[in-house]
Amino acid sequence: MKLEVFDINGQTTGRSIDLPDEIFGIEPNEHVIYLAVKAAQASLRQGTHSSKPRNAVKGSTRKIKKQKGTGTARAGDIKNPLFKGGGRIFGPSPRDYTQKVNKKVKQLARNSAFSGKAAAGKVRAIESFTFDQPSTREYFGVLQNLEVNKSKTLFLLGDYDKTLYLSSRNIPNSRVMNIKDVGILDIMKADVLFISEGCAESINQLV
Repeated sequence: MKLEVFDINGQTTGRSIDLPDEIFGIEPNEHVIYLAVKAAQASLRQGTHSSKPRNAVKGSTRKIKKQKGTGTARAGDIKNPLFKGGGRIFGPSPRDYTQKVNKKVKQLARNSAFSGKAAAGKVRAIESFTFDQPSTREYFGVLQNLEVNKSKTLFLLGDYDKTLYLSSRNIPNSRVMNIKDVGILDIMKADVLFISEGCAESINQLV
C-alpha cells in the first residue's frame, strides 16, 4: 500500500511510503476487533467496588430478641441485613475484570483495525517533524494546516519524541505515540491516523 507524504503545511512533498499489505491490506475481522476492544476496556476497570456483608459490619452478636412468641420474624444479631445499619445482601466485592486474549488474536485485531482505517481513507502519511521546544500553539497550527483540528487524530512515530508528546498533551483530541506502543483502543478512537515518514521501518517490524 502506497501513501503520499504530506508536510506540516498540508502540502504534498512528492514522496511516498510503502506500508505492508499484511497489516494495512487484509480483510478486517470485525469479531476479533470486538474481542480485543472488550478486553482492553475491561482492563481499564479498577474493580475496587466494595460493600460490607453481614460478617464485616461492626456490631454486637447478641441475639436481640427471643426466637419465638413475639409475633414477628426471627432475628439474630443487630447486623441482620434486614435492619438499618446491617450488612448488605449480595453486595459488590473487589474483583479483577481482566480478560485473556491470545497474542495472535491481539495482532489480528490490531492489523484489522489498521486495514479498516486504511480502507476508509483515514490513514495518511506525514513527514517526520519536531519542534525546538514544546509548543501547543505550533502543534495546533500543524493540525489546522492538515485540516484535522476538529477531528480525533493519532500521530504514530518510529521513535519516542518528548517534544511532540508535550506539545500535544493539552489537546484532548490528538495523541502522539510510538508505533510499538499503540493499542486497539487508540486506533479505534482516532478519526485520522498519521504515520510519520520515518515510521515505515518500525511498521515492517510488526509484520
